Amino acid sequence: MTDIPLSPADCTTMVEVRVGVDALDRELIALLATRFGYMRAAARIKKSREAVRDEARKTSVIAAAVAEAEAHGIPGDVVGDIWERLVEGSIAYEFGEWDRVKG
Repeated sequence: MTDIPLSPADCTTMVEVRVGVDALDRELIALLATRFGYMRAAARIKKSREAVRDEARKTSVIAAAVAEAEAHGIPGDVVGDIWERLVEGSIAYEFGEWDRVKG
């Protein structure tokens, strides 16, 4: 058994499943680090602190994530809940960055 993950369809043991999940979790964290980098960029670019929270954009981002999830056959409501927390956490992070850079 190696630490190279198999595709979900090729897994036959829980060890293989867990290797795949752990590898994917590392990839997700790397992607989240990039996403938070965009939040740092947004904080740097936005002219006012009030511009950090954009409810229309938040709604659009969550709706797009739900639609994408459903297109992939995974539960849109679960993804919607995850994205709600992700977007709120991103907004909080961006506020902190805005304050650090411009406050």
